[in-house]
Amino acid sequence: MSNSSSFNEFLLMAFAERRELQLLHFSLFLGIYLEGLLANSLIVTAIACDHRLHTPMYFFLLNLSLLDLGCISTTVPKSMANSLRNNRTISYSGCAAQVFFLSVFALAEYSLITVMAYDRYVAICRPLHYGTLLDSRACFKMAAAAWASGFLYALLYTVNTFSISLCQGRVVEQFFCEMPQILKLSCSHSYLREAGVTVVTAFIVFGCFIFIVVSYVQIFRVVLRIPSEQGRHKVFSMCLPHLAMVSMFVSIGTFAYLKPPSISFPVLNLVVAVLYSLVPPTLNPIIYSMRNRELKDSLKKLAQSVLEKSSLWFRLDI
Repeated sequence: MSNSSSFNEFLLMAFAERRELQLLHFSLFLGIYLEGLLANSLIVTAIACDHRLHTPMYFFLLNLSLLDLGCISTTVPKSMANSLRNNRTISYSGCAAQVFFLSVFALAEYSLITVMAYDRYVAICRPLHYGTLLDSRACFKMAAAAWASGFLYALLYTVNTFSISLCQGRVVEQFFCEMPQILKLSCSHSYLREAGVTVVTAFIVFGCFIFIVVSYVQIFRVVLRIPSEQGRHKVFSMCLPHLAMVSMFVSIGTFAYLKPPSISFPVLNLVVAVLYSLVPPTLNPIIYSMRNRELKDSLKKLAQSVLEKSSLWFRLDI
């Protein structure tokens, strides 16, 4: 890069150098992006339009889908555009925006997953108090707290990342901007700064994880006391989508950021980044709709309504 552009741009990691492979990458990412966009938009629309789904669980699921939409829209469109234009650059402000919004959506989603564990705990362990503990005001406050925690964390995270001097080039070894890769470009030793952010992040993540584990320990205690097998199966069905989502979110994130340095190399880092940035946003709607009869019925009615309106418009045009 020239000296004039080196202070204004970063170079992202390319998936391929050959034009055919770049177009293949664009096509694959476009398909994944459209699937995630459509699936999460359908979840949001179905919950917002169906009054039967105006319950705490679906309210939190609506917020989760909004976060997934934001997460997948932060990185994928830029990566697709770069492959289509045979380009690797991202502006300094664009890079900072990616770090900020990814931090907002990631931490807010993890906070919301913790809130959803509390929702399952109250529904199963304290069903008589469900309407009191999780009324509309309480749900709004918990969702707002999840979004606010993500915003505050991302603000500190981004300011901390981009307040350091960068002189080790502008090549980011990832297809989007993230703090660990930016810190590698620091002029000075940033171990204390990185350690401070790591400690804060670990404290938040570990605290939420402990809360989720304790909630499910209480849930399983109640489940084991249910005499009928059908009753136990029904309760497990209520918790299975959330457990699958937590397992996927935690396992991929843990491997991405805590894997040993001995197995850390660019290709593996790229594959892992694709997994934790694309898989949760695209699979969460599928996980929650597969075993949820109410949501599937609402989606079917929504699809029928859209088809009927489309058919009516087509007839009017003719």
